[in-house]
Amino acid sequence: MPEPLRCSGSFHSRELRFSRAMIFAIEEINNSTELLPGIQLGYQIHDSCASVPVAVKVAFQLANGLDPVFYTGENCTQSGMVMGIVGESGSTPSISMSRVFGSYNIPQVSHFATCACLSDKQQYPNFFRTIPSDQFQADALAKLVKHFGWTWIGAVRSDSDYGNNGMASFLNAARKEGICVEYSEAFYRSNPRSRIQRVAEVIRRSTAVVVVAFASNGDMRILLEELSLQPSPPRQWIGSESWVTDPVMLRFSFCAGAIGFGIQQSVIPGFRDFLLDLSPSEVAASPVLTEFWEDAFKCRLGKIADKDAHVCDGTEDIHTLQSPYTDTSQLRITNMVYKAVYAIAHAIHNAVCHDTNSTTQCDKFTRIKSHQVLTQLKKVNFSQNGYDVSFDSNGDPVAIYELVNWQKSESGSIELVKVGHYDASLPVGQEFRINRNLTWVEGGTQVPVSVCTASCPPGTRKVLQNGKPICCYDCIPCPEGEISNATDSSDCSPCSKEFWPNAGRDTCFPKPVEFLSYNEVLGIILAAFSVGGACLAIITAAVFLRHRTTPIVRANNSELSFLLLFSLTLCFLCSLTFIGAPSEWSCMLRHTAFGITFVLCISCVLGKTLVVLMAFKATLPGSNIMKWFGPLQQRMTVVFFTFIQVLICTIWLVLSPPFPLKNLTTYKERIILECALGSAIGFWAVLGYIGLLAIFCFVLAVLARKLPDNFNEAKLITFSMLIFCAVWITFIPAYVSSPGKFTVAVEIFAILASSFGLILCIFAPKCFIILFKPEKNTKKHLMSKDF
Repeated sequence: MPEPLRCSGSFHSRELRFSRAMIFAIEEINNSTELLPGIQLGYQIHDSCASVPVAVKVAFQLANGLDPVFYTGENCTQSGMVMGIVGESGSTPSISMSRVFGSYNIPQVSHFATCACLSDKQQYPNFFRTIPSDQFQADALAKLVKHFGWTWIGAVRSDSDYGNNGMASFLNAARKEGICVEYSEAFYRSNPRSRIQRVAEVIRRSTAVVVVAFASNGDMRILLEELSLQPSPPRQWIGSESWVTDPVMLRFSFCAGAIGFGIQQSVIPGFRDFLLDLSPSEVAASPVLTEFWEDAFKCRLGKIADKDAHVCDGTEDIHTLQSPYTDTSQLRITNMVYKAVYAIAHAIHNAVCHDTNSTTQCDKFTRIKSHQVLTQLKKVNFSQNGYDVSFDSNGDPVAIYELVNWQKSESGSIELVKVGHYDASLPVGQEFRINRNLTWVEGGTQVPVSVCTASCPPGTRKVLQNGKPICCYDCIPCPEGEISNATDSSDCSPCSKEFWPNAGRDTCFPKPVEFLSYNEVLGIILAAFSVGGACLAIITAAVFLRHRTTPIVRANNSELSFLLLFSLTLCFLCSLTFIGAPSEWSCMLRHTAFGITFVLCISCVLGKTLVVLMAFKATLPGSNIMKWFGPLQQRMTVVFFTFIQVLICTIWLVLSPPFPLKNLTTYKERIILECALGSAIGFWAVLGYIGLLAIFCFVLAVLARKLPDNFNEAKLITFSMLIFCAVWITFIPAYVSSPGKFTVAVEIFAILASSFGLILCIFAPKCFIILFKPEKNTKKHLMSKDF
């Protein structure tokens, strides 16, 4: 046969206070004229010794009426029939008891069993509680951890229904809040010490500063005793209600700064006097009170003293005793016991009493069944001492918690201080409030930091580390063209097309706009050469005009020379249209003006070359060719060649003209304002026509370069065309490969270089003779053979 179940271990005076609160409440009800008037409630109190086997034994004993003593006096009408159960304090014993009482429809109201699993009415249809479910506490703890920015925590729990279910609810809520758990360890008070030591060592070695402990006070006391044996790094403890509000636990000073949620403090009028009103006879009549008395005063009642204690002599004064039993400064769970008793009493009242006029009549001889009390218990809704009592469909009350903090007093002791509250009935986001400063680990005033990886600043993004939780990551700068403007961004967002990130890559700024401007050095230099070239052409024309009657001017086809100088002036000036911000008119003007003026220029050169070449052909005997190259024919030649270019430009402008464009592809970090060609065919047709005329002119000039003339203009035209062709041949690859505004600069350079080549090669030698060698500006000299 197995040995009888026996209690062992230390006496828990806080639990004794809970049982005395039940007696106090029952005596209040029995003396009440409003609740169950004329009916006396009886009770039995059993010690489960925090043991599931003992609790189950008591449950069967109560449910089957196997009590050793029945009160059979005439005042007891239903002796031995249990109408309701108050208890148990633990979730695991409560689960076992509920499975027993559920078969008998006996209602069970717990004051301290908080496991969320007990809200399942399919498994526990008879279970109620006056303390909120751990589901609410788990959600509140997760929001608390998130509120202070802790994303890297450790977790320990009791290896029981209370700890396992509570921690499972917390971890699920924490995961939704983005909180990572470095470790999660379970232990129980009956585990070998090696197991407790291993859990303590995990806490010591961990990198998480914050430790969430979802454990019963008995289990937590053993763990903290183990941690106190060897100093460990500072840890910020976050506690569940079971241990964080237990005054006995406040002796662990290294946990100063611990925070957690507790049941609201309460005041039960007259309760302290009731606790202290213990007569010697009452103590001697109760084995539990006897054990409490002997444990508190270290003496023996009516026994022979031993070496550790003396016989109690009656001078012991409970008023001077400092014990959790006498501590009524923070009644929390005690009030839950008080409310549980009143809830069952109200259910019985509703089953046996009815109101008549202004009085309440109760039939004490009515034999009610426990299932009737169970039905009425679901409907109770009352207020006692200002505390509302009701149950939802799961048998749970409204979840209201106090946020408590372990703070050191001036005397150096640890005190439990209320610093805020949590009300689950409030709208989302308003449930949690802090209204007082908190003290943190080691008495600090700054919120401790507990993260796996420091926050990624704006301008970076999080990249998870392989094989580690999501809270462990590396901070990688945003890719080029992307930003993140928030801390701990998981992704970077690209800037819009016309914006670019700053150096910190946390803000998008408008891209700088780039074009060849008059305000920059390159633009100023090119504009200066352009204006200078135009002035040079005008000066040259003035010199020719001033000496238009001289042989050298007359011999070089003055009409075409002046037209050539005019076209060169336009060529120099058209390069100015390439400088400045592009607009619709400037884009159309710059290419067409350039194309037409250059064709006009080359047409003049071509006309001069043909005149020179034909002039020598006309000197042959019987030649009458010059009549086809007179002034009219020369003008018609220039007009004809120029008209073709005008026609090409007109078709280009009508079908697909150039237009201003924001180039966003050449440079990612800036915008290039440029003129799109519109039709590339039109652009290359204009250039190709110019090149064709230039090559034709060059060929003719080469043919005429050795003609017997002292001042051979064909030779000068050959050099000018050679320069012109060289410039534009090199222009094509330079134009294609040059980026941004330098494309425009290359085009301007080509225009200026070819224009200067023409004016210097054709007109510079003539101007030199006109101005500095006037003795050579004679018909005789021009006709001589030794020029």
